[in-house]
Parts: sequence; C-alpha cells; structure tokens
Amino acid sequence: MPRVSATASGYPRGAGPVAVFCDFGLARLELTMASFKNGDVEIAYLDEGRENPNAEPIVLVHGFASTKEVNWVNPGWVRTLTGAGRRAIALDNRGHGQSSKLYDPAEYHSGKMAEDVRALLDHLGIARADVMGYSMGARIAAFLAGEHPRRVRSIVLGGLGYKLVEGVGLMENIADALEAPSLAAVPDETGRLFRSFAEQTKSDLRALAACIRGSRQTLSREQVAGIRSPTLVAVGTQDDVAGNAQELAALIPGARALDIPNRDHMLAVGDKVFKAAVLEFLNQRA
Repeated sequence: MPRVSATASGYPRGAGPVAVFCDFGLARLELTMASFKNGDVEIAYLDEGRENPNAEPIVLVHGFASTKEVNWVNPGWVRTLTGAGRRAIALDNRGHGQSSKLYDPAEYHSGKMAEDVRALLDHLGIARADVMGYSMGARIAAFLAGEHPRRVRSIVLGGLGYKLVEGVGLMENIADALEAPSLAAVPDETGRLFRSFAEQTKSDLRALAACIRGSRQTLSREQVAGIRSPTLVAVGTQDDVAGNAQELAALIPGARALDIPNRDHMLAVGDKVFKAAVLEFLNQRA
C-alpha cells in the first residue's frame, strides 16, 4: 500500500491549504489539505483538480475507521479521478482523521454526517456534485441524496448493498473491541480486525466507538425508492458485511449494480474493476 507522509504532523485549522506529499513507488502526488467548520465541528478535506475549470466535482466519503488518505488517496482514487479530468474532493468524517473527535454517539447520526458533506459543498461554493461513499460513507451519501437531492448529481454506493435497508452492516460489538484495554483482549475475529485497523491508522478509539454506536441507521424501502439521482451500487462478491448489491439497486429507480469479483469488504475499495465501472458510470450518467 502506498505511504502517506505530511510535511508536518498536522495543518492549521481553518487556515489556508497545506501541501501534503503521498508516495506511490517512484511517483509523488502533492495534495492540498484544508479544513472548515460546520458549527462546532472541524472538518478536514482535500480538494484536487480544481485548477481545471471544466472539471466536474465528485465528493468522496470514506468508511468507518478509515480516512480520506486511507480510503481514497492510497488506493489511487484521487489520482484516477483527477487523471480522468474530474475534481476530487475528499473529507475526513467527524471522529476520523484530522476532523473533530466527538464522544457522544448522537453526534454521529448518519443524517448529521450527511450535513457535514452538504456543508463542505457550501463551503466550496459547489451547487451540485457527484458523490461516492464506501461502507459507512455510502450510508452517509444515501442520506445526503435523500435529504438534499438537488445537491447530488449522481451517487456511487460502494461496499453497501441491501443492508442500507435491512440490517446495519458492521456489528456493534466492534465498539466493545475498540474500548478493550488492548488488542489481545478482543475475543472475536471481526473485532480484532477493526481494532488492529484503527490502531494502524492511529485513530481515536473512543471516538470510533461512539461513531459506530451512533451511525448505524437504515433507510426504509420507500426512502430508498425515493432516490432519484443516477445510482451505482458496487459490492465485492466475497463481502459479508454490505448485503446484496442487486437487491438494493432493484429498489432505486434506474440504479445499476456491480459485483466486484473476488473481493471482500476490505479489498474491494481499490479494485480496478470498481474504478473502471465508476469512470464509465460517471461518463454515462445524465
């Protein structure tokens, strides 16, 4: 996996952009980081490709325990999208990465996190954008499309299928794993996986525990059927977290489903089949 290294340990809150360099083998990608406030919550983000006046914006919303770098920079999404002439904007969800850490589960309702994305669009002066989310980020994107349909030109729901409607994907016992005194004290395999991942990303474990307890809302079949933005639902064929892509797509008028071959929930996000399908979808959507 590519290495991400910042020019400093962080960057000034609410200040001008700061350069961050990401290493991809022999290539180096310079990213521009910034942040803004949505009420009392500081949201960090990157914004690439905006120097192209014809670049259409796409907002990238990462999954639980991830960050904008881990979910979108490291797997090559920012490079892929900007290389295709698009403006790639990715935020750290509240409780994650460089954004504010909150410890009340109520602060992580999917609707509140969707409002962070809406506020980012307002901050950047973007009236309408494509939105792509992965796992928890897909849930946030779906809430955004439901609450602010005029702001969402199209939507890509990655790593989330029918469990948007029935079941909530990740199990709440992951919160217990995050609050355990150590990784060795976590009894179940799934809990250890997420605890280990959170430690690798140097995440705030208490904030993540609050997040998973507060962000596991579903949408009704009627709410999902009310989504009118062109939609792509993409799930790995070995993903046992997301739920079925075809079942969810069947509820959304005109939605397409993509089975990402031989990929589980963790590995599907950077898959080349997924990337190719998203680029095709963006080129063809109305």
